[in-house]
Amino acid sequence: MNSVRTRRGFLKLMSAAAPCVVGAAAIGRDGASAANDRIAMGCIGIGGRGRANLEAFVASSDSQAIAVCDVDAGHRAQARRMVDDYYAAHRGKAEYRGCAEHADFREVIARPDVDALMTAAPDHWHAAMSIMAARAGKDVYCEKPISVCVAEGRAVADEFRRLGRTYQSGTQRRSVGHFRFSCEAVRNGRLGTLKRIIEYLGAGPTCGPEPPQPVPKGFDYDLWLGPAPWAYYTPKRCHGSFRWLLDYSGGKITDQGAHFIDIAQWANDAEAAGPLLYEGTGTFPRDGLWDTPVTYNVVATYANGVKLEIIHPLIDNDWAVRFEGTDGWLLVTRNKLFASRPSLLEPLRASETPLPRSDNHYQNFLDAVRTRRQPIAPPEVAHRSTTVCHLAVLCLRLGRPLRWDSAKEQVIGDADANRLLRRPMREPWTL
Repeated sequence: MNSVRTRRGFLKLMSAAAPCVVGAAAIGRDGASAANDRIAMGCIGIGGRGRANLEAFVASSDSQAIAVCDVDAGHRAQARRMVDDYYAAHRGKAEYRGCAEHADFREVIARPDVDALMTAAPDHWHAAMSIMAARAGKDVYCEKPISVCVAEGRAVADEFRRLGRTYQSGTQRRSVGHFRFSCEAVRNGRLGTLKRIIEYLGAGPTCGPEPPQPVPKGFDYDLWLGPAPWAYYTPKRCHGSFRWLLDYSGGKITDQGAHFIDIAQWANDAEAAGPLLYEGTGTFPRDGLWDTPVTYNVVATYANGVKLEIIHPLIDNDWAVRFEGTDGWLLVTRNKLFASRPSLLEPLRASETPLPRSDNHYQNFLDAVRTRRQPIAPPEVAHRSTTVCHLAVLCLRLGRPLRWDSAKEQVIGDADANRLLRRPMREPWTL
């Protein structure tokens, strides 16, 4: 990625990126890995979800957070204090100063002492940051979705395969037992022949017109926009609200859909492909800042005839996925699993085939970094499930069915739709 604008800028960046090596006295819990054996983590994008990810890596005895980065000065200062306070408390000292703050993610990627990156920047940054990190020899834990468009997801999957780097998508439900069990039950035929999968993802929010406002002090708004088109600043464009603008994300379908559609793909043994036909209707905001789908009903059909329905109503005010077969149904919410009969919930029998097991998404990534084995949510799988999200949104935007060639990753006979599978990037950013 062409991310350094001038030679002078590059030299300045490298000067700012002086290493902060994890020393022999760095903190670990009793029985933890030695300091020089822990995976040194740089964490980029540390508001909201990123803060939760950072806390998980800090708490692991197999990793050491040595750098935090955010375009918001308040976020990064708070995160650095949290990291240092945690390590000080677990070292039994009044103070610990081993975590550096960075305002520019390129500084973190340039550090030779960083082994792996966690990025939870907005969706429009996921592909560019991940690819840049891989080219610098880093392994990556990236929040979902893998990309903001189909072409970027393909680029990430191809580049990590080419370079042999480890990538874990933040689709954490793959590491939650009752989600994995539901997929095992479906794939082992407990529901008979699978016929229908329903995704309950929630209606998208709306807001009124938002006038331009001054960029807050300590917030690098130009870097926040990055490869996205220039747009005036308003608070409802940034931080968690980015999900509701098509320039940066795809609304509920790519937000929660990245989790639950991934589970549908897993259960239907369709991780290497996806549906071939998308049909649906939806509504979009008529005015105001946010422009992602508000209500929607998309039906996507797989080659095996299974219908995947992506709808906005919730189940008991919760996101959920329902599997329906010829011999019963399963309903999975964030915390519960329901079935049409109790026998469907019995533990797997010796004659049934289990799926790969992960009970801690972060530890699974760290283990994969050490062993070089595939993590539970690798980039090709993440790309294919995210592609379903992108095509569902595209079907609604264009207001017509889309026939998908999963091998060529093109919409059949629709040049306008194919042009929307990729996005131009604002200079100087490229993949």
